Amino acid sequence: QVQLVESGGGAVQAGESLRLSCAASGRPLNAYSWGWFRQTPGKEREFVAAISDRDSLTRYADSVKGRFAVSRDNTKNTAYLQMNSLESGDTAEYYCSAALNFLAYVRGDACRVQYWGQGTQVTVAS
Repeated sequence: QVQLVESGGGAVQAGESLRLSCAASGRPLNAYSWGWFRQTPGKEREFVAAISDRDSLTRYADSVKGRFAVSRDNTKNTAYLQMNSLESGDTAEYYCSAALNFLAYVRGDACRVQYWGQGTQVTVAS
C-alpha cells in the first residue's frame, strides 16, 4: 500500500519561503508523475504544480509561476515544492499526489490521480 506523507508546512509572513516535502512509502514511484494541489475551505482542490516521471517536465498554475518550483528525488522516493515570495493568497491546505499519467496534471484533473497525501497547512500572513 502506497502512502504519501507531506511535511514542511507552517505559518510565515508574506514574502517568505517554505519548502514542502512529500515522501512515499510502499513502492517506488519512479514511474509516476508527482503533483501538488491546494484547497481552501469551501473551494475545490486546485492544481498547483507537477513534475513528470522520465524527463522531469514541469507544469505550474499561472498563479504560482516564477515563485514555486517542483522537483523530485527518485533515490529518496520524495517530491518537493519550493515556495518563494509567498502571498496571503497561497494560504491553503497543500496535498501531494502521484499519477501514472502526467496528463492528469496537464489537465489539472484531480480525479485521475492514483495516490494522495494527507495534506499540510500553509498559512501566509500579509
